[in-house]
Amino acid sequence: MLAVNYTNLRDNMKAYMDRVTDDYETMIVTRKDNKNVVMLSEESYNNLMENAYIMGNKANYDWLMESKAQLERGSISVQNLVEAGADE
Repeated sequence: MLAVNYTNLRDNMKAYMDRVTDDYETMIVTRKDNKNVVMLSEESYNNLMENAYIMGNKANYDWLMESKAQLERGSISVQNLVEAGADE
């Protein structure tokens, strides 16, 4: 995680934005009176929102945890995919 003050960010905006997007860094922009801001890439933000949605719904969370447990136990099966229309 990066921390940069507002003035430094303003003077080097492109370089910091590139680090946030290219290196998946999260950046805290420090400001007066502890009114800080967090900067992250759109991709990281979307991932965070998706995880919050999945983990926020008990049914989704339980299903995901059961799937994970099955994988860890080795309770998996391999299936051959059949193309649609292959039998026609």
